[in-house]
Amino acid sequence: MAATSDGWAGMGWDWTDADDIRRRLDQGADPESWNGSRPLHRAAVFGSPEAVTELARRVADVDALENGVTALWEAVLSRRPANARALAAAGADPWRPSLGGWSPGRLSLAGPTPELFPVPEGVALSDTEHAAAQEAHRLTTALGEFYYDGTGLACVAGIDAAEAVRRLEATPVDGELIDALLEDYYAYDMDESLHIVGVTSVPGGCVVTQPWGYAPQMPGVLARLSAGTLCYGLYANPKSGNQGSIARHATIEGSDLHPGGGPDENDTPAEVLASYLYQHNAIAYACAFAGLRPTDRRAVTGPPDVWVELPRRDYWSH
Repeated sequence: MAATSDGWAGMGWDWTDADDIRRRLDQGADPESWNGSRPLHRAAVFGSPEAVTELARRVADVDALENGVTALWEAVLSRRPANARALAAAGADPWRPSLGGWSPGRLSLAGPTPELFPVPEGVALSDTEHAAAQEAHRLTTALGEFYYDGTGLACVAGIDAAEAVRRLEATPVDGELIDALLEDYYAYDMDESLHIVGVTSVPGGCVVTQPWGYAPQMPGVLARLSAGTLCYGLYANPKSGNQGSIARHATIEGSDLHPGGGPDENDTPAEVLASYLYQHNAIAYACAFAGLRPTDRRAVTGPPDVWVELPRRDYWSH
């Protein structure tokens, strides 16, 4: 809750009420600060175009930065086109470079509203960027929306399900056991269910999945799967959110990542684009990172090509 002194006491995530915002501003609320953050940035994401317009005419600089980005960048990243148009009408610059060298306007060319701003001559996506945007649309549509909290998976480039099973030295699981497990996997002891994973071939590689646990993302699993290739591991932790890992050539290169989150200040141009294209879609991000091109969600939600049991070994210190 914001401090009383800045005039925004009681304001939370809802910035849609332009009349309330106007009243607060008229009574002395600080247009530049809400609990140490910028009200215009909050309204760009969580507000209405009318609220954005009201705040934009009260601030000293409509392109002021917070965490290295403008309010217009936040509106484009959050796919709030009406708010983005309101900011541009108030004088915000769509073509001001931001994270990874992307401007809000150029980033919008890769999203669902490429007509958001008049495009200056010579500004366009590269062929590679355009192809990435097209694939993101295809992939997110193919996967669709579904509940995946508690799911672990590993997206492995360049190998099929049979090779993944060989690398893991896994063995097929009895069908009756799987049927019973799928009826209520939380009724089983984790020591037993954690060693059972599904493996499915998809265009570009394969997916190792576990709808009830984190086993596919364990370092020892990722290291074995990524020998001579790369792998992106994901655990959709119901308590703390999506956790990602990168393994390449049997070495863990990155951990405690946040697939499906927004871009960071030090991201490369390609990383910024991927974060925008797959925001709030961690599974599609993991697939895209490994170059997988599934045509539906079966590799994640099942039934997989094969259920297998992992050997009992230490998968944390590989």
